[in-house]
This record gives sequence, C-alpha cells and structure tokens, in this order.
Amino acid sequence: MNETAACKPARRRTLGWVLLEFLGSMNLAITLLVVLAIASIIGTVLQQNQPYPDYILKFGPFWFEVFKNLGLYSVYGAGWFIAILAGLILSTSVCLYRQVPGMWREMVRFRTTVEADSLRGFQQQAEWRLPDGDANATLAILTGAFHRRGYRWRLQDHGDHQVIAAMKGRYNRLGYLFTHAAIIVIGIGGLLDGDLWLKLKEWRGELAVETRDLSAREVPPISRLAPGVLPAFRGNVRLPEGSIANFVFVRLRDGFLVQELPFAVELKDFQVAYYDTGQPKSFVSEVLIHDQDHLGDQPLAATIKVNHPLVYRGYAIYQSDFGDGGSKLDLKAWPLATARLEPVEAKGEIGGVIKVGGPTPGALSLELDDFRLFNLLPEPDAQPGDRKFRNFGPSIAFKLRDAAGEAREYLNYMAPVSMEGRWFYLSGMRARPGAPFSYLHIPVDANNSPERFLRFNARLRDADGLQKLLTQPVADGQNPDFQRDLIRVRLSLVDLFIQGGFMAITEKAKAVAPAERLQEATVLYLNLLREALAEVFIDTLRQEGVNVDQELGERENVFFNDALSALAALPAYGSPFYLQLTGFQQVEASGLQVTYSGGTVVVYAGFALLILGVFLMFYTSHCRLWAWLASEDDAVRLILAGTGNRRPLEFAGEFAELRAGLEQRLRLLIPSPSPTSLNETD
Repeated sequence: MNETAACKPARRRTLGWVLLEFLGSMNLAITLLVVLAIASIIGTVLQQNQPYPDYILKFGPFWFEVFKNLGLYSVYGAGWFIAILAGLILSTSVCLYRQVPGMWREMVRFRTTVEADSLRGFQQQAEWRLPDGDANATLAILTGAFHRRGYRWRLQDHGDHQVIAAMKGRYNRLGYLFTHAAIIVIGIGGLLDGDLWLKLKEWRGELAVETRDLSAREVPPISRLAPGVLPAFRGNVRLPEGSIANFVFVRLRDGFLVQELPFAVELKDFQVAYYDTGQPKSFVSEVLIHDQDHLGDQPLAATIKVNHPLVYRGYAIYQSDFGDGGSKLDLKAWPLATARLEPVEAKGEIGGVIKVGGPTPGALSLELDDFRLFNLLPEPDAQPGDRKFRNFGPSIAFKLRDAAGEAREYLNYMAPVSMEGRWFYLSGMRARPGAPFSYLHIPVDANNSPERFLRFNARLRDADGLQKLLTQPVADGQNPDFQRDLIRVRLSLVDLFIQGGFMAITEKAKAVAPAERLQEATVLYLNLLREALAEVFIDTLRQEGVNVDQELGERENVFFNDALSALAALPAYGSPFYLQLTGFQQVEASGLQVTYSGGTVVVYAGFALLILGVFLMFYTSHCRLWAWLASEDDAVRLILAGTGNRRPLEFAGEFAELRAGLEQRLRLLIPSPSPTSLNETD
C-alpha cells in the first residue's frame, strides 16, 4: 500500500489537506481491506440468499434476527459492505492522486545534480584517479559500459566537473501504480456486480421484493426487472421437459424478483445417468434458445452440462440441479381414523393440491411436493461403522395442511423395505421443516400388501363390531356384573389405545391406582389390552380365510407385535389416512442458473493490472548509476556509485562486474601502467 512518508508535502496543513491525508493513509486502507476480507470469509462460509426459514432452523429465532440485522444473509449486498468497498476505492484513489506525480518524476528524472561526497557515501561505489587521463575517452568507456548493461544515461556538464546519470528498470515504479489501480478497478467491478443497483431502486421506490408464493405470471410489475436494467444478476429457473421460459427468479432476502431475459430457453430433453447404487452420475440438458431479434425463426440448439455452461449474448446458463417437473401419480388413500377399509383412489401431479376431508371440521389440503425415483440411504441393518447404502426405491413427499395453515410433512416410500428380516411400508412424518422424520412402520402381509394391518386397524375403530366381538356369554358360576365390568374395561382400554397409544394406558393406570400399586395396575391393563387386541387380530385373520386353529405360528405372532407398534404410533402420525403410491409417470425438470455480469470485463482488467503490477514490483528492479568526473592537476578523478531498490545482492554482483570491466578498460588509457598509476578506493 502507499508509503505514508511520501504523502507529507511541506505545506500549511489545512482542514482539506488533513482529510486528504487521512483518506490516503495506509492505516485506513489496510483496515478497510481487513474488514472486507473478514466479510468475504463470512459470505463464503455462510451460504448466501437462502430462504429465511432455512436460517431460522439453523440458528434459531434469536441469532437469526441478529444475523439478519447485520446483513450476513446477503453480505455482498449489505449497505455496510458496499460503503466499505466504496471507501476502499476512494482511499486508494486518493493515494494514487498523491503518489503518481512523485513516482512519475522518479521514473523520468536522471538526477544529474549530485555531489562527490554524496556518491562516496553509497554502499556500492568505486573511485579512480587517472594520471594524464583523457576525459573524453573516459566518457566513451563509461557510456559504452552503461549501454552494454542496458542503462540509459544523461550527461550534465557542471563546468568544473561532469556527471553521467544512468538508470534502467524504471518501470518497476509502475508496479506500485498498477497494483493500486487494480484495487480500484476490481472494487468498481465489485460494485457493478453487487446489489447496489437493486438497493438504489428500492430506495427510490421503483422496486419491491415479492414475498408471496406466486407464479412468474402473477408477479406484479413492481417486482419484475426488464432486460438490461441491472448490470449483473444471478437467478434460477426450473424447467420441466417440453417447457419454455424467458425469465429467472432472483432471490433477495425473504422474497424474490422476476428477472426477464431477452431470449427464451426451451428444454427439449433432460437426461440423468445414475450409478448402480442409484446415485446420480451426470445430468445433461438439451435446450433451444429462441431469440427473434438475433436468431430469427431458427433457434439455437445447445447442450448444457455440469461445469460446461452455455454462454449466449453475455448470459451464462449453468446446469445447477434437477428435480421433478410435475410427475403424474396414481394414489390410494387408506383410512386410518375410521372403520371404513376401502381406499379412495386418486390421481395427482407433483406441484398440485388435492382437497380432502378430515376428522375435524374444515378441509385438509394435500400438497404434492416431490417425487424421487431413487433414494440412496444408509443400510438400516448395517453394523456400526459400516458405510453400506441401499436404494429404497421411489418415494413421494407431500404436506397435509389444515384450515389454519399448519402443515405436517410426509415422506412415503412406494415399495416395502426389509428391516431386521421383516418387511414394512415406511412413512416418515415431521411437524416442522428441518426436523428429522419419525417413521411409521406398517407391516407387510403375505400378499406384499398393507391391507391386513389396515383391516386390523379398521376393526379396532368399529365400535359396534368390537362390542359384539369382545362380549362373551356368561358362563355358569361367573358373576354377571363382574363380566359386564370386564367387557367395559376391555372396550375402554382398546379405545384409549387407538386414541393415545400405550402412553394413554399408562396414564389411565396412574389415574385409578395408588402409587404403590401402579406397576401392578399397569401390567394388568396391558395384559387385558393385549388379550382384547389379540382377539380382534385373530378375527381379522379368520375373515381373510386363515385357519386360525392350524395356521397360526411365529410369523403371525411377529406380525401382531409389529402391528401393535404401528398402531401405538398412529396417534402421533397426525394423518387421517395412509397415502400409498401405486403408479407413476415421471416428468423430470432441469434446474438452470442464469448469470449476467456486466462487471466481468472490469474485474478481469483489474486482475490483469494486478498481475502486471506484482510482476513489475517483484521481478524488476529500478537501478541507478552515477559517474562523476573532474580534471585536477593533469589527471582525471572518477567516482562511480550506484543503487538498486530491490535484490541488493544481485545489484552488488552487477556493480562488481561493472567496476572490474571499467578498471580493465581504464588501464588502457595510461601510457606506462604502473602499480601506482591507478588507485581504487571502496
């Protein structure tokens, strides 16, 4: 950075000059650079311009607000970052303004006004006295030696003495100027590529961030940007196969803007290649660019791959990701909260919403969010430390939203999954975004279907059927009142179980039994419940045509236990039905990112200046030589001195070679050389 000592002219220090000196000081510039470096680290580590709910889940409400107020979610567009960058540009510009005149004079001036005593004080210097020497011949030898070593020189006659001033590598001084200018140019490029122009439009009321969940065609004009309005932007769009778009969504804080493009992109075909494990290996978009003004009626066909973008008219189109583009789904909704068994068949499309009824007043909205053909997940039965993965097959993700707007997220797998030697249909649920899924494990029957479990569940919710099934005739010798009370307790326990699982049974025991007999009462209730559930399960098997007297075995017992675990989890599951995916027609979508950077050329120019400046500073040296000659008593006094601003050892070696070569040539000027005719003083 600038040298403070060089920025102190001998003049009266007015207020304006003090301000100019402060703006061009090294301390200010280094401070601004450090702050920008720290901010850039934050902007690199913390993913920028993500949806605000993602940050809330990551940091919590308190730190979310703190970081939001500091502008850390969009560091490069924060007002303080732009102000610091502008301050660095101003400080460096002031430094250049103050330094350039002096450095330019240093580059072009040969400094022919020097004193002999000053030259004798140089670290690299030599002195000769040439008896009967010829001054013109000496000048010729000196200038010839300077020329051979690449020096330019000037001769100044001061009457009683002459001075030859020579120098080379003067463009080393440009290194300082170029590096400072590079900071200014790169900073200007950063301002062009930042959010400064968006903020200016917001401050003037010409632009408003859209925070509602709207499609592109529904976004109002105040949240739309015409082509060429911004010097730079970065936006995304997801195109299903066969669709076309002439816009991208630019995310900004808690909303977005629609940036229109001067051309349209059509996705003709999207191809994904997978590894055997189901992990995506590569994905490619075959697109057509429609631009009537530049291409006419003939579109431009292109292929976009990861790390191989398409650049058209200064717009770079990247392959960023892929997802579902509206796959067609065949669904079955199996009732979980009623005694009805027959499922409701429906057809849906990813991105669509289906209105369904619920156990409480008000309709539920079934929002189909995503379909995945492959799900590569860790092996459930793997030993600790094993890195085994399994493809769980197709899945659908959906939300179930109530009339109040609250939603639960679900993730259902199409095919059953083997876990610990048994097969289950898996359905994950979470009540808030970002939380881990808790899974409902529905056991699979002999027909590879969830119907046995669902039939068992429906029977448990049929109050009349339970009353008939669990009512036993009074045997001889039994107390009728006791028998009726037992039936009532069994029905009550089943009802508690289907409403609240095993926890409800435990709470019931706490409510009726003293503390010292709580464990005994709990065991009694659980045994009565299990006996009642077993009777319902056996009757369910009997309705399937299973010979319960001969065919019941370990497999049925395992199924019964798994079914009880699933039934106990249903109260927390939160859905009145189990949504089963029975068929699909996949429609893939390509995620494209379109960027335009008007400051790219400026930034590249800045880096070119920086590279050139660093090269000149570190790989060239500004070297100066002076030769001082004076006639005295039929002799010539010659003083040679030099200095270099970099690599002093290298310059010392060069000066020693120059001195040795000059001494050999100067001896030729002496008619009768003798050991005392040429004196050298270091």
